[in-house]
Amino acid sequence: MFLEIVSLWIRPGQQAGFEQAFAKAQRLLVGARGYLAHDLQCSLDSDQNYALLIEWRLLEDSTLGFRKSGDFERWLELLQGFLMEAPQIHRYRAVATGRCQA
Repeated sequence: MFLEIVSLWIRPGQQAGFEQAFAKAQRLLVGARGYLAHDLQCSLDSDQNYALLIEWRLLEDSTLGFRKSGDFERWLELLQGFLMEAPQIHRYRAVATGRCQA
């Protein structure tokens, strides 16, 4: 498993529209082979910046599977008009984990 973090910068005043479009686009992501989970978060420092965290089973599920699929094309069509710039993508493997026990 690995974590993909996608930084998304949204055009000013378009946050609500982006979030509505993402609600539709996430259905395409959820159906992808190797998809495990995702979380969309809005920055506390700038409400124009979102982080999309996606857990994938294998790197190829993201790079060769979803990103080469028609579903990705449709996903991008739904969101692209809200983006100020191309998304920045970073991929990570777990080194250490922990959770609050409270």
